[in-house]
Parts: sequence; C-alpha cells; structure tokens
Amino acid sequence: MKTRNGRAAPHLWDNSHWGHGDYLLPAVRTTCPYCGVGCGLLAGRRADGSVLVKGDHDHPANYGKLCSKGSALGETVGLEGRLLFPEIGGERASWDAAIDLIAARFSEAISTHGPDSVAFYVSGQLLTEDYYVANKLMKGFIGSANIDTNSRLCMASSVAGHRRAFGSDTVPGTYEDIDLADLVVVAGSNLAWCHPVTYQRLHAAKSARPHMRVVLIDPRATLTNHIADHHLAISPDGDLALFSGLLAYLAENDRVDHSYVMEHTEGFDDALAAARRLTMDDIVAQTGLAASEIEAFYRLFASTEKTVTIYSQGINQSVIGTDKVNAIINCHLATGRIGKPGAGPFSITGQPNAMGGREVGGLANLLACHMDLENPDHRDIANRFWTAPNLATKPGLKAVDLFRAIDNGRIKALWIMATNPVDSLPDGEVAEAALKRCPFVVVSDVVSENDTLRHAHVRLPALAWGEKEGTVTNSERRISRQRSFLPAPGEAKPDWWHICQVAQRMGFERDFDYGGPAAIYREYAAMTAFENDGRRDLDLGAHAEISDRAYDELEPFFWPHRLGLEDQEVRFFAKGGFFTANGRARFISVSAQMPERKDEAYPFTLNTGRLRDQWHTMTRTGKSPRLSAHMTEPHCEIHPQDAIQLAIANDTLVRIESAQGAVIARALLSDGQRLGDLFLSMHWTDQFASNGRVNQLVPAVTDAVSGQPASKNIAARIAPLNAAHHGFAVFAERPDMSAADYWATVLAEPGWRSEFAFAQEIEDLSAHARVMTASANDAELHVHRDPATGAQRMAFFDGERLLSAFLFSSTPVRVARAHVSAHLSKDYSDPRERERFLTEVFHDDQPDPGRMVCACYGVGENDIRSAIDAGSATVSAIGKALGAGSYCGTCLAEIQYIIDARSPAEAGVQDPFTN
Repeated sequence: MKTRNGRAAPHLWDNSHWGHGDYLLPAVRTTCPYCGVGCGLLAGRRADGSVLVKGDHDHPANYGKLCSKGSALGETVGLEGRLLFPEIGGERASWDAAIDLIAARFSEAISTHGPDSVAFYVSGQLLTEDYYVANKLMKGFIGSANIDTNSRLCMASSVAGHRRAFGSDTVPGTYEDIDLADLVVVAGSNLAWCHPVTYQRLHAAKSARPHMRVVLIDPRATLTNHIADHHLAISPDGDLALFSGLLAYLAENDRVDHSYVMEHTEGFDDALAAARRLTMDDIVAQTGLAASEIEAFYRLFASTEKTVTIYSQGINQSVIGTDKVNAIINCHLATGRIGKPGAGPFSITGQPNAMGGREVGGLANLLACHMDLENPDHRDIANRFWTAPNLATKPGLKAVDLFRAIDNGRIKALWIMATNPVDSLPDGEVAEAALKRCPFVVVSDVVSENDTLRHAHVRLPALAWGEKEGTVTNSERRISRQRSFLPAPGEAKPDWWHICQVAQRMGFERDFDYGGPAAIYREYAAMTAFENDGRRDLDLGAHAEISDRAYDELEPFFWPHRLGLEDQEVRFFAKGGFFTANGRARFISVSAQMPERKDEAYPFTLNTGRLRDQWHTMTRTGKSPRLSAHMTEPHCEIHPQDAIQLAIANDTLVRIESAQGAVIARALLSDGQRLGDLFLSMHWTDQFASNGRVNQLVPAVTDAVSGQPASKNIAARIAPLNAAHHGFAVFAERPDMSAADYWATVLAEPGWRSEFAFAQEIEDLSAHARVMTASANDAELHVHRDPATGAQRMAFFDGERLLSAFLFSSTPVRVARAHVSAHLSKDYSDPRERERFLTEVFHDDQPDPGRMVCACYGVGENDIRSAIDAGSATVSAIGKALGAGSYCGTCLAEIQYIIDARSPAEAGVQDPFTN
C-alpha cells in the first residue's frame, strides 16, 4: 500500500531497504524519544530479538541523521530493570486491584477535602494522547487544574513569553529557517550536545553558505563554539541586558521596521523607553562583556535581515526567564524578522513531546488546545465540548508550588507519570520529603527502580518507547507518529489506558471509553477546531474524523491543519495575524534587573545542564555501554586559575555545596569556563552515583511569571575532597558500592565499571572489595601490593571467570581502563593466567582508547590523537582513518576540538574532556 505521496505505508516497509533479511517484524517508521528535534527513525527487530535503529531519510526533521543517543536506541530496549506488573505496597497486584484502589483513594480525597486536594505530575515523555486524557480528567471532570508537567522545568518561560507577546504559545518558524538564515544567534543552548541533529543542520548550512555567521551567547565555551564566528561569554542571566540594549541600538540606528511595528504591534514605545534606561556601562556590567564585543554583535544583528535566534534552557531556566524570552522577541518584532523564511525567534524544546503537552494543556495554567484557563470564553468552549461536569475555573499549582503543597499536607493524593521529580525538581531533598509525607502516591513508569518510585504506594507498569502508539510534536510544530514494533512486556499498559481506567471507575465511564489512541487523537483534533474559525492558532480540524487506518499511516505534518485547506502556511506572523484580542503583537517592557546569587559564603556561580550521550536520569541511556563510556562519573568543570587558587588538580575529587545541599564530583579543568563559574551535569542519580544528584544544589526559586525554576545561576562553593584511598574496579555483575564514601558506576562492555573512594584509612581493603563483588563469597582472591607506592591490586576469580578487578591508590587512579574491562570476557581456566593477571594488566601504559569520543565506532580520545600524530589532521581524515564521526556525526565537534588542541598553536589549551 502507498501513502498519499507515494511512499510505502510504515507497517508495510520493505525490509530490503535495510540490506538485511533477518527480521521477525517489518521495520516501522517511528520517532525518537529523546529531545525536541523529533527525528524520524526506522526501527526493526532481528530474528534474535535485538533491535536495529536507523535514521529515516524521508523524515523532514532529520533527513536520516541521528545523534549518538538515537543511534544507540536498540541497546536500551531490554527488559532488565523493567516494571512489568502492577504493585501495591511493593507487592505484585492485579490491575483491577490497583485501579480500584487509585480510584477509591482519589475519590475519597476529593469528597473529603475537595478537588484541589489531588494532583497529577506528568511529563514530556508522554505521548499527546496520554497527555490529553490526563488533562481532560483533571481539569474537566475532577474539577482542579492541579496537573503540571516536568516541562515546567525547561520550557515554561518560553510558553509565557510567547503568550505575552503573541497571545498564544506559537513557535513562528521552522527548522528550514536555519538553512536560509544569514545570521544564527544561539543563546543559552549547547546545540552540539543537547540538539546534535540541529547542530549538524546548522553546520551543513554554514558549510554550504560560508557567508552565514553564527554567534554563540553562553557563559561556557561549549563545543557549539566550534561553529561560532563569535562567542559572547556572557555573565549568567546577562541576556536580558544584552537584548534590551539591542532593542535600543536598533532604534537609534534606524533599523526598526516601522511599517511592521505600526501595522501589527503595540507597546513599542514603552518597551523602547524601558530599554533605553540601560546605558552601555550598565550592559557591560550586567553581561560581563567588553563594549566592543557588544557593539560588534549589535552591528551584525542590525545589518542582517535574515536572522534566526535559537534559544533554550540558558534563557528559560532563570528567575527572569520570561523577560529574557520577551527581550529576544522584542528585537524580532521591531525588525519585522518573524515568520519569514530565514528569520524569527526559535525556542527549541528539550523533550520529545514538550510541545504536545503544551498543546493539550499539560501546564497547570492552561486549557487544552491552546486555550486559556483564565479566559471565560475558552472555559465555556471546553466545558461544552467535553460536557464537563466540573470544569476547573482557576489555574492549578505549578511544579514547585505543587510539591510545597504536598509537603504541607494540602495534597492528599498524587499521581506521577513518566518522570522522576526527586532527581529533577529543585531542592530535591524537599521534594523527596514531600513524597514521604503524602498519604497516597501513584507512579506510572517503565522502570522498577528510581529515586521517586521508592515512595510510591502504587506502581503502574507503562509501555516504553517501541511498545506504545501515539503522536508527538517537535520544536517546529511538526506532528509525527510514534509506532510500536515490540510486544507489550508482562502486564504493562499504555499511559492513556491507566488514566481512562481510573476515570471510568471514578464514575466517568462514557467520557473515557476510548478504543485506542486513534480515537483519542480524533477527539483532540475535533476539539482544536471546535468554534475556532481561525481565532486560535492550533487547529487540526482536518483530522477530526481520521480513520484508524489513516491514523496508523499518518505522515509528519505541521499544524495548523485546518479542514478544507490544502495549502496551509507553515510559518506564523510574517503578515501579523497574532492571537491577541486586537490581532496585534505586544512588545513587553522589561526591566533588566540582574538576580543577585553570590555571597561571601558561596562565591561561585554554578550552571547545570546535559551531557552529550546521557538523557535525563539515565533510565534509558544508562543501559547502553557505549553511551556510558563518554562520561563515566559526575564531573565539575572549573577554570584552571580558580582550581589553582583552591589547590584543585584535574581528576581529583571535589565537594560542591550550595545553601541547599552538596554533591561530590571529579574536577575537570577547562578554559571553556568563565572565572568564578562551575558546571555540573544533571543526569546522575542514586542508582549511578553515591552523591551526584545536582538538583540537591538548586534552590526552589522560580520566575514570577512562568513558575520555572532557575537552574543556571546558583550560588555555590567548591573545595577539594581528600580521600585516603582512591579506587577503580571492573565487575562481571553490578556491584554493591554502598560501603564507599564516593562511587560512580556505569554499564561497560563487558560488565560494569566503578570509580570510588574511601575517606578513612582501611586496613583490610580486600574485605570491602569482596562485599562489592557479587558472588564473591567463595571466590579465589589474588592480591598484589606495591611497597613503594602503597597501591594494591586485587582480583576475584570463580574458576575460569574473572568476577572483579580492583586498583587502590592514595591518589586518583591512573590505569588503562578499557584494557582492564576487556579482561572480564577472557577465559581464566589456566591458573597461571590468573597469577599473571595482576602483574600484567594494571598498567597505565597498556593500549587504551581513552575517553570515548565516537560512541558509534568505539573510538577514544587517545585513538584520535594517535591518528592526528600519524598525519590525519582534519575531521574528514579522522573519519577515513578511524570511522569516527562518519555515522551519526554527534562527535564531530569534539573531534575538531581535539585536532585544534593537538596543533602547536593550541598546545597549551587544557582539553575540557580529558578524563
């Protein structure tokens, strides 16, 4: 069967396209479950049960490109660690018992304490159909708006900024604008690591059109800096002053599109007056930039008509995030550079369905279908469409306030879906304490263990990526299908089914009786078009009666998709048409008031963010050895001069503290850091490290408009952490590291690898090594002590099998780690080989690829340096010699960095990725 453009239908895809013939199931077209780029995938199952994933060359979000995480998806779909059956009180239960209990406890709380005594906390990992029924149940039938989402933590300021300026949460442009722009401003986003396929698109556009200029605005010189013509190493939260000053500059230099401003906007004069209150000295002071840098950026922006400003968490995650968003939008409105090919402000989302959640009202202050909860006309529309018996009339509690309400007893029953707030909400200890106090907690998840699940009274097994069906919306408003190609494991069910079953048993049978996700999508599409007539941006009316088969074959498309309109605009606002009451965009007057975060006790500014190869709390990516090889433990980046002042050496352990808590990490000296700044990644949890939960450091302070927490500007301090023993070990099975004062453990190939340390002198280290090693009670122990250094090497053998190997040292361990790990798969049936193991393996001069750079081909940093020394001095030459960078391309920027740092001119530059 062919779809309307002649392509084969997804479920009938020809296996010959793959060049393989060993699949149980035909490959399907689906969508990546990671970031908001929304990459299309081809996924299929081999006869041995393993999964192959490739980029879909026909998907317009990525045209076949994938990042390292997407290309490794096949390694993350195993059932180890999965939650497969409902549980009540930690014991397996039937679905009927679990659903009945949830319905009864929620109904009891509502009856006794009112609808605002219950809450849902949901996630951008949900599909749109899941999100829709959760929002409908809470806001339309329970009668409370206490449903918020982890997207509050990443995109709420962008939503609020859009609504203030446009009257709707509308992203005006598309990815194609990156191809067409002459200037791309990347503000507060490390595209190279956080949105690698978008970075590759930008790289390709710049290569094809060398006159294109790229400006990176970021406190850190991240790897995205390698594509930038200019890097503005701005002070944290200095963006507001920078863009406010830009608006004044545009006016003073006659770069305002007065026709556009007069015909399509309002409030320009007030916004400009506010911007003009800043002097250049003010802007220099607040941005930390030189006046010459600022003026050069202003001239470039003013003179370049086709300008796209891409922004993300560095803008949003701030107590002034909404104002920063509006300061950017003000500059685009003033120049009329919005909704035109190659021009516009472009918010890029962090989760696969952050946009879909926004569309169905997943935020506590929104209604479904981009309607406003505060608007009585919109409430009336929703009430009549749903025939809602108890529609919410006021905004609910936003994420941080929601957990405060749980902590103080106002919330009696909570349902958490597809997210891990103990590790992601600010002030994580408070969030965890709140869950401990909550009388009734339900968690729907795919894993059996995380830091939130341990507080659940009821656990519901959900379907994971590859098993569930539905739609997602990417950063450019393109809706794509996620399709199943794996069977549902155990008794796991889709999230929409969980919600609808509970709703039915709460008495709402008729309104939540759906035959599947297609029926939910039909209703959602119909609601977007209900009494719309172009008054709201989101309209999927063409799909209000879509058949199940057409839904199954749905191809990626932009909204709006209005009924009866064949040729639909893919960009908004080039000719006005805003969704405010008078159709005009609103300039927002912002006051560039910097938040003060430092004090004498906490003199550093901590920034948090993502790693290249990890995702959220590592429940998926942590299953892939090659993804875990890139960064194997928590690291804290610090400028070398700051490190010297504090006697911190590279690779030593440090303790980072804020007023909220403390974490332990490995010091990583980097010239890419500003003096006085620190950086920690957000991914480490109690499952992977002893004390790496970065959210313990983040205060629960939020933007006054959006409610989004500030995770990029945290007052902190740092100090060396002295340890009596440092250790490195490899294990055939997952170890028990609880005795160590510091540890970090990741999956390796083969086995597991751990870095660890003990604070106090330990006389018998072998006893601790035995506890760490699974099945070591009767194992054969070999020990080698170096009398000169005091270092100890140990290994446990079970017959021919190496169970574990340890190296203990008084200083951070230097050893060829990959070389040691490889011995877990060797045969040690010969006793002489076991005797020789400790004397021949634990040396730092053994062949070792070094820190993993190319996850696809297993190419390490040392491999690349050796190839450079052998004459491969370009990225393409490295690709030809080693394969590195030639598949997914995520590591291209890092390869270029290593090449640059290896050159004589850069010989003194500290590589910020050395491990």
